[in-house]
Amino acid sequence: MKSKIIAVLFLIGLFSLNVFSQNTDKPQFKNEEAALQGWHLKDKSTDGYYGISLDKAYNFLKSKKLKSQTIIVAVIDSGIDTTHEDLKNILWTNSGEIPGNGIDDDKNGYVDDVHGWNFLGGKNGENVNDDSYEGARIYHFLQPKYEGQTIDESKLSKEELYEYKLWKKVKEKVEAQATEAQTNLLAVGWLAKGAPMADSALRKVINKEVYSGDELDMFEAPDQRSARAKLVMMTVFRGFGIQSSTNVRALEILDEYYKGEEKKAEALLKEPKEYRAEIVKDNYDDINDRYYGNNNLAIGATHGTHVAGIIAAQRNNGKGVDGIADNVRIMAIRAVPNGDEHDKDVALAIRYAVDNGARIINMSFGKSFSPQKKWVDDAVKYAASKNVLLIHAAGNDASDNDTDDNFPNPRFISTDTAINFITVGASSDPSIAQKNNEGKDVNDVTATFSNYGKGEVDVFAPGVKVYSTLPGGNEYGFLNGTSMASPVVAGIAAMTLSYFPNLSPKQLKYILTQSVQKPDIKVLKPGTSEHVNFSEISKSGGVVNAFETVKLASTVKGELEPLPLPKPKIIKSKKG
Repeated sequence: MKSKIIAVLFLIGLFSLNVFSQNTDKPQFKNEEAALQGWHLKDKSTDGYYGISLDKAYNFLKSKKLKSQTIIVAVIDSGIDTTHEDLKNILWTNSGEIPGNGIDDDKNGYVDDVHGWNFLGGKNGENVNDDSYEGARIYHFLQPKYEGQTIDESKLSKEELYEYKLWKKVKEKVEAQATEAQTNLLAVGWLAKGAPMADSALRKVINKEVYSGDELDMFEAPDQRSARAKLVMMTVFRGFGIQSSTNVRALEILDEYYKGEEKKAEALLKEPKEYRAEIVKDNYDDINDRYYGNNNLAIGATHGTHVAGIIAAQRNNGKGVDGIADNVRIMAIRAVPNGDEHDKDVALAIRYAVDNGARIINMSFGKSFSPQKKWVDDAVKYAASKNVLLIHAAGNDASDNDTDDNFPNPRFISTDTAINFITVGASSDPSIAQKNNEGKDVNDVTATFSNYGKGEVDVFAPGVKVYSTLPGGNEYGFLNGTSMASPVVAGIAAMTLSYFPNLSPKQLKYILTQSVQKPDIKVLKPGTSEHVNFSEISKSGGVVNAFETVKLASTVKGELEPLPLPKPKIIKSKKG
């Protein structure tokens, strides 16, 4: 979550409930959020939104009379609702497994991995929900060795120096995060206590157990007590940007955020609990001890379900939303808890995806420290050797990835750089009012929370108010984050690869980055009030565009080895 921004919003407490600016050039809806459903798929010239021009892309592919091949996309995330009406028909199914027989039929080491695997589970069926933060884990591991000690760096070996520098970096970061988290807890504490009571009162007066933020916004409170309760719950809906979600989900998100900040605040005071070790029971120090976990994919599935829907929610079925790619299968891999993921789980999740046929891997997660980075580096190299492209969210701290680490990343410890890795920042549309870190409305092409980096972030993609699937079988809603932008790119990559299956990861990355649309206006540098060219905050200098991507892909005569590509003719978008 964008903690600094949220803290400001909740400290203010009373902020405008009219989130969207009016634009007479666009159709007016009774509920403005209805207009934004699927905005990320639209086209600037025809629809007025800085989307990815998906319909144009499919029309182009149709005009070329191209046929597609099924592409497997692995979603390494928090879990996926495999029963969802818009996802159940597009899930990858392991043909080598007989569901539910308790036998490893395909002998890959994972029993009943029908739709994927959960690396955060125990063989007894238990699952890891919460976990600590990596900084806290490293802090308490190294504190006895370095706290209060005078260290002569010139006398340390290369390995010892790396560890000592890691300690200093972790110490500074953890102490700063703990201080910030304490402020956030003060800001949100009143809401964490008051929201459940407000919800209880509203359910009685509305006479509904489940209601959305949209419904509550339209509700006229009959008395002062109900009006106060409405204000409290609308603060939750608006503060997290989830007005289309239900009261049940809103309280869950508030609780997750509050508990997360509690963990950060406590990081200095006590050693984090060994959540994972108590349940998974592998030898964490041995990367070759890899056959652990279970096949329960639906634990903590909100984030992963939303991500999967952006990529591939079943198209043209008359339900919910349309995903980007039309001929893909989603492989669900659970490796991200409520807290920081472990490097071993990430590395083995990548290897599992590669070994089971994925061509694209989406990774909408990240952290500031990676103590076992070599394991992840080796997995990324393995993916490259098998022609697999990895797509990763840049992070939501409005910080510069050129100076602030965000893992995993394409920079190997060996100083080489992965050729099969794309890092994605989040874009927006000027019609969508966002809050900056001062609680003020901002209307821009960039997301106020997005990380950026002229050297480290490859492209931007829509990541604000993205509408997609949510757990519950037939639920949908808006979420924000580079976590939403990354699957937009993964969806375009999968669609492109399905029609041009001979493209190598290097070629596909080149095509995606060279076909971006470059707004001819200056954009907000996240976390600041400064406006800059897009080229100052990303390598490509623009927002991904499906139409331009497939056009450029059609010019490549592809083998699986990288080939020289023609210089694309990019048409800059008009102001609007």
